[in-house]
Amino acid sequence: MKKILVIGSLNVDMVVNVPHMPVAGETILAGNMELVPGGKGANQAYAAGRLGAHVTMFGAVGSDSYADIEKQSLSSAGVDTSHLLVRKDKSTGLAWITVNDEGDNSIIVIPGANATVTERDIAAHDCLIRDCDILLCQLEIPLKTVVYAAKRARELGKTVILDPAPVPQQFPEELYSYIDIIKPNENEAAQLLGEQVKGCEEASDKLRAKGIQNVLITLGPKGAYINSEKEGKHLLSVRSVPVVDTTAAGDAFTAALAVRLASGFSLVQAVRYANEVATIVVTRRGAQTSIPSAEEVLFDN
Repeated sequence: MKKILVIGSLNVDMVVNVPHMPVAGETILAGNMELVPGGKGANQAYAAGRLGAHVTMFGAVGSDSYADIEKQSLSSAGVDTSHLLVRKDKSTGLAWITVNDEGDNSIIVIPGANATVTERDIAAHDCLIRDCDILLCQLEIPLKTVVYAAKRARELGKTVILDPAPVPQQFPEELYSYIDIIKPNENEAAQLLGEQVKGCEEASDKLRAKGIQNVLITLGPKGAYINSEKEGKHLLSVRSVPVVDTTAAGDAFTAALAVRLASGFSLVQAVRYANEVATIVVTRRGAQTSIPSAEEVLFDN
């Protein structure tokens, strides 16, 4: 199997279950608060490891107990954490997540050490990009750093997959030219384009026009839409399941996509597998704690 490198964020999630999302001025009584390892980058690395990939995580944590939670979780999934940066003057990233009875969530993130990952850090660890086959990036670390990493990976002929979340107010147009596969959800696709679009086909066409060969738009319970230069346009549905918690479903999808591509499957086959993995995730609570192992994903392309 090809090697996957994840460059991105590591957060510890503080998860609280609530009957409904509070509105301004409202006080809600909730149950216990759980500390759960998370962060979009770490979630993707963990999921890729759980699904059997050879994966390395690169990012920054603080010198604190939260960092230990992240490292232990990633290591338990077989992820190489030996290259993580430790910032003594910053805390590990933190996120407050509220999950309602319908399984929907709202998230507040404090970047902490994630905000300190620089282009110089990537250059100093160029060996990681040279050694990988697939690079996964998100946007919870500085944009300039992501652009630098993607550009370097493209120069070296690596496959670059971008999960463009959270979408910044000004997305760097240069980044499109370094991406092989972009994977927004419906809202993120509209944010990237800066306009309302009539469905995922129009949105994906406009993103393809920016120079990206493969656009995947995830549609929640409706599945995922593919617009690929080589494999065409496809709407791939998912089976219906009771939704408990949608946290990390998108991250698990992205990781599963990369794992299947690393194993030599086509893009369409990889998306079918990613749909199934994400479907399992939404039936469980938590971020990394909700991600299945390869053995739990009973799926045949």
